[in-house]
Amino acid sequence: MIKRIITNCDDDTCPSCVIAGDYIFLAHHAGGHDKNDIVHQMEVSFNSLKSTLEAVGATLDDMVQINLYLKNIEDFRQARDVFYKYFQNGFPARMTTTTDFISPTCLCMMMG
Repeated sequence: MIKRIITNCDDDTCPSCVIAGDYIFLAHHAGGHDKNDIVHQMEVSFNSLKSTLEAVGATLDDMVQINLYLKNIEDFRQARDVFYKYFQNGFPARMTTTTDFISPTCLCMMMG
């Protein structure tokens, strides 16, 4: 059975997560676009991921993989360092890449 959790981005075509059996697939999570600050946007994105996971009975520690999309590769070190605040029991596998975003103020986006 597949369960879709309501969107976190005001787009009905993109649920926040989809649960298929024991697996949770997270859609993109971003936010904090009111500040042009990678650390702030990473923290808002992580808090959004955390809220979605909590809504389905999971935590960030349950994450196996996370995809991190950055607008600017120069932000990598600061973005990476935010992971220490959210993972104390080991890190999920991570893929990091750069891309342009639909929102010009978006500096990062995460999904898992």
